[in-house]
Amino acid sequence: MRIPPRWLRRIVFGPVVVVFTFLFVTTLPIWLLAAAAASPLVPGYLRPLRVLWMLTFYLVWDAAALIALFVLWLASGFGWKKRSPAFQRAHYVLTGWFLTALFWQAKWTLRLRIDVVGTDPDTALPGRPEIVVCRHAGPGDSFILIHALVNWYSREPRIVLKDTLQWDPAIDVMLNRLPNRFVAPGHQPGETIEEQIAHLATGLDDNDAFVIFPEGGNFTPRRRLRAIARLRALGLERMAKRAEGMRNVLAPKPGGLIAALDAAPDAGVIFVAHTGLDRMLTVADVWRELPMDKQIIMRFWSVPPEEVPTGEAERVEWLYDWWKRIDEWIDEHRPEPGGA
Repeated sequence: MRIPPRWLRRIVFGPVVVVFTFLFVTTLPIWLLAAAAASPLVPGYLRPLRVLWMLTFYLVWDAAALIALFVLWLASGFGWKKRSPAFQRAHYVLTGWFLTALFWQAKWTLRLRIDVVGTDPDTALPGRPEIVVCRHAGPGDSFILIHALVNWYSREPRIVLKDTLQWDPAIDVMLNRLPNRFVAPGHQPGETIEEQIAHLATGLDDNDAFVIFPEGGNFTPRRRLRAIARLRALGLERMAKRAEGMRNVLAPKPGGLIAALDAAPDAGVIFVAHTGLDRMLTVADVWRELPMDKQIIMRFWSVPPEEVPTGEAERVEWLYDWWKRIDEWIDEHRPEPGGA
C-alpha cells in the first residue's frame, strides 16, 4: 500500500489519532463493561480485558508521544534546530522513555519477560560503533531490540525500516526526525536501497548502532519458500540449497549489509537472534497466544571489525554461515508449547 506524502500524514493522521484517543478514553467505561461481560465466554484469563487495556494504553502512548514531539518541535524553533546534536539527543531520550513505558506495561499486562544472553554490545565493543544484524520474527521484535539498545546499552540506533511503519503517526514523526531510513520494496526513483543504506551507515560515532534486518520481513513458512524460489530464479542454486537447510529463518539478502560494512569499516558487528514470539505469525496467532506469559530470549554474538571478511563473495558466505548458526540456536532454544 502506497504511503501518503509526509505533509498529509502530519496534517491528517496525527490529529486524528489524538482526537480518536480522546473519544476512546472518554467512553472507556462502556468498553470495559463489554470486555468484562465477554471475558467468561472467551478462553484465556481475562483475555478481552487485557487486549482492551493494551489497546487503550497504546492509543494513549501514541497520542502522548505525538504531543511531546510537537512540544520538541516548538522548542526547536518550529523545527529549525531539530537536527542539532542537542535536539537529536533529546529525541533519543524521549524514545527511551516511551519504550520503557511500553515494555513496563507489556510486562505487567501480558506477563512478558525478556532475558538477554551472550556478549552484549557494551562489553563487546565499548567505545566503537556497531552494525546490529537481527533476525525478524514475531510481533514487536524490532521494538524489543531498540528498547535494549537505547535503554540498556545507551546506544543511538540508526535503523533501516519498512516504509509501511509510517502508518503509525508517532513512529513516523519520531523516526523521521532521527537518522533512520524507511525503504520500500521494488524499484524506487532516486537512490537504490543499498545506496540509501550506505548513506545512513556513513559517519557512525562511538555510541551509534546501525540496525538492519537482512531478511527484509517477518519470518513465515510461506515467505521462506518464496525466498528460496527467488534465489533459484536468480540462478543462485547453492544459496537456495543452503536456505533450504535453515528451517527457522528467511534467506538473508546480503546487499544491504555489505553496503553498511563498506560504509562503516571500523564498526564491529553484533548478530542478534531471539525466540519466544515464533508461533505468532498472524493476527489470529497473536489472539490465540494471549495472555502471552512469554519468556523472550535474546542472544547476542559479537564480531570485531578485524574478523569481518572484506571480499563480497566471502561476506555472502559469512552471512549465510551466521544465519545457519542463528537457525540452529533457535532450534535449541525454541520455547515449549504452552508458554514459559
